[in-house]
Amino acid sequence: MFKSMRGRIIVIVLACLAAGYQLWSNGLKLGLDLQGGIHLVLEVDDPDNTLTDEARADAIDRAETVVRNRIDQFGVEEPLIQKSGGDRLIVELAGIDDEGRARDIIQQSAFLEFKLVRPATDLESALARIDRQIVAALGPDSLAALGRAVEQSAEAASMAEIEQLVFGGGGAATDSAATPDSLPEAEADTAVAEENAEPNLSPLGSLLLRDVLPTGGGTVGSFLVAASDFAVADHLLNLPEVRNALPRNMALHWANDPVSEGARSYRRLYVLEEDPFVTGDNLEDAIATRDVQINEPIVTFEFNRTGGRQFGIVTGANIGNAIAIVLDGEVMSAPTVQGRITTRGQIELGPGTPMEEAADLALVLRAGALPVPLVIMEERTVGPSLGQDSIDQGEIAGIVGLLLVLGIMILYYRMAGVLAVGALMIYVLLVLGGLAGLNATLTLPGIAGLILSIGMAVDANVLIFERIREELLAGRATRTAVEEGFGNAFSAILDANITTLITALILFQFGTGPVQGFAVTLSIGIVASFFSALYVTRTLFLVYISGKKASDPISI
Repeated sequence: MFKSMRGRIIVIVLACLAAGYQLWSNGLKLGLDLQGGIHLVLEVDDPDNTLTDEARADAIDRAETVVRNRIDQFGVEEPLIQKSGGDRLIVELAGIDDEGRARDIIQQSAFLEFKLVRPATDLESALARIDRQIVAALGPDSLAALGRAVEQSAEAASMAEIEQLVFGGGGAATDSAATPDSLPEAEADTAVAEENAEPNLSPLGSLLLRDVLPTGGGTVGSFLVAASDFAVADHLLNLPEVRNALPRNMALHWANDPVSEGARSYRRLYVLEEDPFVTGDNLEDAIATRDVQINEPIVTFEFNRTGGRQFGIVTGANIGNAIAIVLDGEVMSAPTVQGRITTRGQIELGPGTPMEEAADLALVLRAGALPVPLVIMEERTVGPSLGQDSIDQGEIAGIVGLLLVLGIMILYYRMAGVLAVGALMIYVLLVLGGLAGLNATLTLPGIAGLILSIGMAVDANVLIFERIREELLAGRATRTAVEEGFGNAFSAILDANITTLITALILFQFGTGPVQGFAVTLSIGIVASFFSALYVTRTLFLVYISGKKASDPISI
């Protein structure tokens, strides 16, 4: 089949059909310089300069690997990810439809921890000491500035579903809900109270409400803060004095989403063990799916052997207690342990969560956590006008170069040049089909590689034609001259293509971004040029001389 005329034609037709199908079904993917996208400059988030230069360099090295893994799973073709200096990372993503989603995936730390939930009484017993530290740290003036936000939290105590407001200055639980008998007296003293008002001596305690809402699975180690008071409470909890006053091995974490009861909204605050017993480093896989019972998106995860063993030990010893699943410092859920769990678990994302968000969470968990937070220092959108300009310039350069090459070939080699042009047309189809079939991305450097490989294809035809001319001048018959010309040129064409292909593979292995795009296009072009010069051109020549006598001249 490969030697007979009919077999050769069938092979060429099948190759063209396959290339055309790939080009029609997949299309060509264009790079950032041709279709636009986003350009991000990320930097290690270290505002207090606590990291050394060596630590920054190490952190950005590890962050590069994590970001690359995430983008690869996100499905962006031909991304550019490279370091700049000792603490910056440049990321270029082409053809992004949802830029906000891409930014979130890149920046999310995805640090997953599993912590035991402690009883609420552990914080209650320390609350008086914590409030004294707050008063000492902020002083009366600053507490007065916090002002009405703290005082008005008492209004939440009148809710029927919240029966006890938190803690007084002495740290004991008190019922701050006003009773009908006390209201007249309170109204009579309002003017005096406002005249002699002093800063609240229980600034944090007066914001915390006992968590008796039915949502959250009856968590026993959490409190509620009215949504309007969240900013004040979060500010107080982040004070160094508050952190130092917390009991040993205790950490306070907010829930990731607010909870609602009627018309009111709250943020839940969990009391947890400070040290996690398992982290995301022990995850082996994470998959987004939908819980058929509650019809809500969830992320199921699976531990490796080490993580599964530790998780089984802790869950087996804490049946009936709650375990918090903490992602980037926020509690995603705090389920009660019903039995010993070893290798599998799930993260519930709550009602109304889009499936896409669950998929993104599973993606970043699989890719691993960032070693340090990253902040966007520069963001630039490459618009479609720049992409269209690049496409137009590339098309003009390619068309002009191709026409010049084809014109010279036809003028110099006459009919043989026409056959070479036909082979080059097939070559271009094969290259574009190969790029589409491999899902490769075409960039401006890739267009340069395409044009370079066209030059190599033309060069192979020049070698063949010159050898045929030499054989004809030596008195060989036409068919013999053609056979000898192709045979004698084979070794030179093979050597040239192999050495260039090795160079292209080296560029692909050690290059990044546009360099890899150039290498891919060049590699496909080399293979296609070898096939078109030694198989397609030869087949066309055989068709051309098939009706000629041995002594008839050929146009070359």
